[in-house]
Amino acid sequence: MSISLKKIEGSIRAIGDRVLVSHMYFGEQTTKSGLILRDDDGTTRGIYPRWGKVYSKGPRNKESYEVGHWVLVEHGRWTRSIKMQEDDDSEELEIRMIDADNILAYSNEKPDDVVIGAEYADGPATIDPGSFVNTQ
Repeated sequence: MSISLKKIEGSIRAIGDRVLVSHMYFGEQTTKSGLILRDDDGTTRGIYPRWGKVYSKGPRNKESYEVGHWVLVEHGRWTRSIKMQEDDDSEELEIRMIDADNILAYSNEKPDDVVIGAEYADGPATIDPGSFVNTQ
């Protein structure tokens, strides 16, 4: 496995009960009906949980989702991404680590809708960011 500041070549695994995810998207998105939602990352409107595809699950994680499933993660409960490519033939992935306690839901299939809990308007935000905090 070679490591550079830009990309890891090889494979990585989650440890403990952690989860590594890929395919979290932060840019402009298109809904199933074709509506284009502009990039809202870094704005108040961008405060909502996001879906990610499970890349690796730590050995102590006994939850029922598996590698390849999609998990909904509380807003902001992910690390910055690292780029990773297992071999020359595989696609380059952006991997983020999340804590198992911050998973709100999971799905066997990629979710059809792109956002949950967000309002898209030109006025001030009407959602309470505290609504997305796990108080357990």
